[in-house]
Amino acid sequence: MVKTFEELDFRNTQLGELVLRRRKIPMLDNEVVYEIILNGEFLMSSLFHAVEDALADLGLAAAPSVPMDVVVGGLGLGYTAVAALKHDRVRSLIIVDFLEPVIRWHKTGLVPLGSSISTDPRTRFIEGDFFAMASHPEMGFDEAEPGRKFHAILLDIDHTPKHWLNESHASFYTLEGLRILRRHLHPGGVFALWSDDAPDREFCSRLEDVFDGVQAHTVSFPNPIRGGESSGTVYVAVC
Repeated sequence: MVKTFEELDFRNTQLGELVLRRRKIPMLDNEVVYEIILNGEFLMSSLFHAVEDALADLGLAAAPSVPMDVVVGGLGLGYTAVAALKHDRVRSLIIVDFLEPVIRWHKTGLVPLGSSISTDPRTRFIEGDFFAMASHPEMGFDEAEPGRKFHAILLDIDHTPKHWLNESHASFYTLEGLRILRRHLHPGGVFALWSDDAPDREFCSRLEDVFDGVQAHTVSFPNPIRGGESSGTVYVAVC
């Protein structure tokens, strides 16, 4: 039986205190919700994942109609990865996450989607710094195949292009950082980004300077806690 509130894991990490918890929400008929919290900030809740799903669906819909090799930056509770794996054209999926405990939660089945991701033969977890890898296309995201290119890169790590989990991520969102990222992609490849905010015109302009086609999709979803709707943004940029 699921307890009303349970802390499933607590770790001190290089980014600060990381917590995985599970709780029931009485106002939602005791729906069971999983939450990831880093330094007191919510990173992910299983109650809200429409934008994470859309990140995969919108990004891969814009990618080439070929068997696709895909990178997901940021694992979280696994919603973007699971949505990507539902696409039959995905032949390989590399998931990069900086936090070893998050990867372990999935491998051990501590989070609901973990087993479906970790048992899919197309999937490989890499413990590492997505942004450091992104800045070195000569090495790239696959140390077994340096310089390997991909058909899609789906990123869900920072809150927005201006609200980062770590200051070291800032350079990624500059013109130069985006130009370097493009070098990881095949011609026609896609970079898609999750954001917990409305479309940022300045960031769209930067993407347009680097990529051939750019769209900022507003994704709305019901918010039973606050009432009404909330929304996020999925940026899709095509080479």
